[in-house]
Amino acid sequence: MSWKIVQQIAKTGTCSEAAPDIGEAAGAQVARIQVELLHILGQALTIREVDAGSCNGCELEINALGNPYYNLEGLGIKFVASPRHADMLLVTGPVSRNMETALKRTYDATPEPKLVVAVGDCACDGGLFGESYASCGRVSNVIPVDEVIMGCPPVPLDILRGILKAVRRRVVNPDSMVK
Repeated sequence: MSWKIVQQIAKTGTCSEAAPDIGEAAGAQVARIQVELLHILGQALTIREVDAGSCNGCELEINALGNPYYNLEGLGIKFVASPRHADMLLVTGPVSRNMETALKRTYDATPEPKLVVAVGDCACDGGLFGESYASCGRVSNVIPVDEVIMGCPPVPLDILRGILKAVRRRVVNPDSMVK
């Protein structure tokens, strides 16, 4: 390594930000949601995440759910690679025309009863992209959606709330599930 690079590293220091201080109230809310999810599920919930054409902002927030703070796996919620093993589809982005068929096939491959949650403004209402020659717009234009989570991108806590809301709906009224 060049001496100039070492000097630059020493001069610049650590570039990462300090962890955000979300306060005790939000921390307590995360803990309460975690307890409620475990109580409702009683077993694992498996999720297949589908990027239907997003900018990846929502994916970054979804990935944050796996960190030790939110501890999604500790709740019994796991991401799976195959829709055949999924209970829920978490869909991000406006559905591009190139992803329309793939999203429909993924939905059809997911066993009943299935939940579909649209994550982010683009998935919920088309966002900045809307409908055009290249975009089908919102996810509900292509497949039925059970829950929407607005935000650009939504924070991990809102995503967790949306997952909980969709699961609650399944437990409270299983007949309301899309057939």
